Amino acid sequence: MPMPLHLGRLFALLRKEFVQLLRDRRMRFTLIVPPLMQLFVFGYAATFDVRHADVAVVDYDRGPEARELLSAIAATRHYTLRMMPSVADASRLIDAGRVSVIIQIPARFSQSRRIQLVADGSDSNTAQLVIAEISQAVMHYAAASAAFTPPVGVEERAWFNPNFDDRWFFIPGIMANVLFVSTMMLTAMLVVREREMGTLERLLVTPVGRLEFLIGKMIPVACVGMFDVALITLVGVAWFAVPLRGDLVGLVLASLFLLASTQGLGLLVSSYARTQQQAMLSAMFFIMPMTVLSGFAFPVRNMPDVIQILTWIDPLRYYLVVIRDIFLKGGGVAGHGVEFTMMLVLGAITLALSALRLR
Repeated sequence: MPMPLHLGRLFALLRKEFVQLLRDRRMRFTLIVPPLMQLFVFGYAATFDVRHADVAVVDYDRGPEARELLSAIAATRHYTLRMMPSVADASRLIDAGRVSVIIQIPARFSQSRRIQLVADGSDSNTAQLVIAEISQAVMHYAAASAAFTPPVGVEERAWFNPNFDDRWFFIPGIMANVLFVSTMMLTAMLVVREREMGTLERLLVTPVGRLEFLIGKMIPVACVGMFDVALITLVGVAWFAVPLRGDLVGLVLASLFLLASTQGLGLLVSSYARTQQQAMLSAMFFIMPMTVLSGFAFPVRNMPDVIQILTWIDPLRYYLVVIRDIFLKGGGVAGHGVEFTMMLVLGAITLALSALRLR
């Protein structure tokens, strides 16, 4: 039975691709400078507001004062309150990323006049804004209610990001954005450039098979993508002091799964485009909406329900969930079976479509 791949032809094709990538000065510049520019720009300048958040409530008092306080918080219409029986149950929700803040009301609240807010600091922007607004709502209600004398005291705690540093939230997102955009654009441009130069037709009439051609185009771009992941991780940890608490194996595996989708989309774009300009414009048709829908900047839970359904086919959304958990919460492959499965399925679909389009 003949082998589906001829290793000699494949290695020759890979050598050609690496030589083309590395001998171009503009390409070497593109591999290093744009990712670093995005890292520093977003790391220092980006910030966003929050319109809605899910909040877990642990009410050990269950008295009328506690109910009135929760009604005042719910009246802001910015929060969905989830009643939980204990802090342990609420902590599982915050670990899973299903709530942003835990409100703990102690027993005998009418005498102690104190509550505790525990925030998910892995999303520092959301946690900081939610805690500030809840605290403000509590203090306003306390000032307006004769039953609250002396005023309510609020104790604030943030898990995973104690200082609410926005960079801890954005830098993993920058890694996802750079990996997604650069590898998709590079895959599309490499194939279209060969078509423009006339070398694609010569290559396809050689004994190189379709599978060998696809692998020969994908492996060099995948190496570029993993180099960008390593570069941003190194700079983020060493310069911005972003913690890397999770499993490196999970980070590498998630990046490879995302690469399957990005390169599949890049090959699909290249099968329709005839010039590099067409390839760039066609790639932007996918890049912009997928970036917006991924949760990179705007929380998915704040989007309308119809738009949230569209995010299910966005591999970048699942990648962001995984790497933010790896960096800040100490996660890994375990606990993210849905995210890894969806990235694998979407990657397989895009690669299959691109292979069918290849002629």
